[in-house]
Amino acid sequence: MAILPANVARVPNLLNSQLATSAIARTNVRLLEVQIQLSTGRQVNRMSDDPIRAAAIANLDRRLETAGQRTTNLATADSVLGFLDGELNSVTALVRDARAVALQEVNITADAASRRQVAATVDEMLRSLAATANRQGPNGLYAFGGSQPTSQPLEQTTLGYRYRARGAGLITDLGPGNRIPITIGGDNAIGETSARLRSTLDLNPSLTPDTRIADLRGGRGLGVSTGTFSFSSAGGPAATISIGDAQTVQDALDRIEIAIRQYETDNGVTILGPGGLAATSSGISFDIVAGETLTFTDINAGSAAADLGLTAAPFTSAHTTGADLAPRLTLNTPLSAIPGLTLPLGSIRLRMTTGGSSTIRDVNLATAQTIGDLRSLIESTNIGVRMQISENGRSLAVFNEVAGPRLSVEEIAGGANTASLLGIRSMDLSTPLADFNDGRGVRVNTGGVDPATGLPDPALDVDFRVTLGNGQAFDVNLRPQDTATVQPLLARINSEFATAVANPPVIPSAPALNATDFQAVLTDGTNGIALTTAVTGGAITVDNRNNSAAAQDLGLLNGTWNAAAGMLLAEDRAAIRVNNLFSDLIDLRDALLRNDVSGISAAAESLQNSDQRVSSAHAMVGSYAQQVTRAQGLLEDQRTLDTRVRSELQDLDFAEAATRLSLLQTQLQATMTTAGRFGAGGRTLLDFLG
Repeated sequence: MAILPANVARVPNLLNSQLATSAIARTNVRLLEVQIQLSTGRQVNRMSDDPIRAAAIANLDRRLETAGQRTTNLATADSVLGFLDGELNSVTALVRDARAVALQEVNITADAASRRQVAATVDEMLRSLAATANRQGPNGLYAFGGSQPTSQPLEQTTLGYRYRARGAGLITDLGPGNRIPITIGGDNAIGETSARLRSTLDLNPSLTPDTRIADLRGGRGLGVSTGTFSFSSAGGPAATISIGDAQTVQDALDRIEIAIRQYETDNGVTILGPGGLAATSSGISFDIVAGETLTFTDINAGSAAADLGLTAAPFTSAHTTGADLAPRLTLNTPLSAIPGLTLPLGSIRLRMTTGGSSTIRDVNLATAQTIGDLRSLIESTNIGVRMQISENGRSLAVFNEVAGPRLSVEEIAGGANTASLLGIRSMDLSTPLADFNDGRGVRVNTGGVDPATGLPDPALDVDFRVTLGNGQAFDVNLRPQDTATVQPLLARINSEFATAVANPPVIPSAPALNATDFQAVLTDGTNGIALTTAVTGGAITVDNRNNSAAAQDLGLLNGTWNAAAGMLLAEDRAAIRVNNLFSDLIDLRDALLRNDVSGISAAAESLQNSDQRVSSAHAMVGSYAQQVTRAQGLLEDQRTLDTRVRSELQDLDFAEAATRLSLLQTQLQATMTTAGRFGAGGRTLLDFLG
């Protein structure tokens, strides 16, 4: 308690007054603090009140603020996932109804008229599915909108249904290391773009001075780290080079050459000839004078020199170029830097085929100067074709975004094989046969066994027979090794013809085969395996053997005969198709309209696969919903605990504060009374002397 001590009763008036004023002020300050605490209900209002408690409270406030935002995120996620779960229930019911329709119409008792009526039902299913895909859920989000859930993901075009959304889904934050998508992207049975045409042709762009260092794979294949490294000439001291701020290959070349030229001046040597440094098609080249050696070394655990391909071996007049820096393709890559391309480019043909009709766009690429120009010209056709650089940065990929039609990227007859040179022709010599027929591949007979003897019978492995216009024929036995890509397939067909030429005729009554009578090729125009003949008299025909599906899978049974060219052009079975539920329903509808039993059966099989994919997506959504529910419970527990701890640190004990307030008031009164009695108005020294 602040009172005046007895030992200062006989002091000057000024000191007495100061002591009294100080005691009263201290008590008033403490009274003010208590009153602030009582008015705010908190015992810590400023950092100076209690630094340790204030720091802990600030940390808890941040945690509670973050938890509040996460609570909002989780509430949104819960509502969106609940909506998505309901939508997927509807889709599951729709796909199973469609498959039931297909299985019912495969029945031989169904007729063309009834199937046409059922086709109208399937068409209504298509419209219902489109409405579901574009339905907005809570907060206006499109559940199937991928990472762009505020934009309508699906549009109906004259060719089919185009899915425009991008990304795997909108990500919500459930806590550290726990992030899940709450919308569905394009990797499911509802919204998907075809990713089948991924070129295997490495365009291998050349290194140029303008190539960005960030776009290099580097000498180790791990990219290029910019930093400091050292170099020295033969027997000379070492010096350092820093390329930390280099953005392009030319930037790096300039810094290296400046350092070497300075080294020459400082040490009185000549290392570089007049050519200095240059960017070759693959790496960095040095003009080293005869008799000199230039060695680069990484320092301080760096890797910049190795990444630039400079450390494999010392540079001499005989060894002038570093390792291949393997530039990646980018949208800015000039076409002139791609080996094998002749500029200006020619034209390519984009063909969208639905049933028996096609929509064709010829794209003139003559004005393209970069990969970005190439993409713009192709996508400007506005038929649902998208081009991008493959993930490995080596090749191009073409996507069909429209469910329904099949996309073929073709050459234009008589052109410069531009699509093949770019690696984007959908049916080329390097196209895997596993990609034929929407990824179902080509089925061949193999390992046939004579049922009587139990021994292998090669005759049972024959897949189809080719009959020429003069009536003569030869058989084709495709082996598994012949179905890797188009090239070995054509080679096998031609090999079987050559074998038939050297053996007795299959049809004794028809003219014998000559070596120039037949050839299987890939044309420089429309896609499809082409069987050509110099024999006149009629069309080439192809027939199955041993119930093999090879001819059907290769499109040979429904080929188009061109009498003028003497060519049977098979259907293009390597066309790019969007593999989703819309395509399946369109196939079922069209097969019903054609009264095509095999097409209805194939659609039923595809619908079964789509059913499984929808179920997988549904299970994934259910898993995410469970994670959200668990996260909500854990977050609520955390918020409760943090709130309680913060309350213990910050909130005021009103009973204790009220007691302190009363004591301080009594203390203030006592101090003021004492000051009045012994202060300036009280007794003085004269009172004792008198």
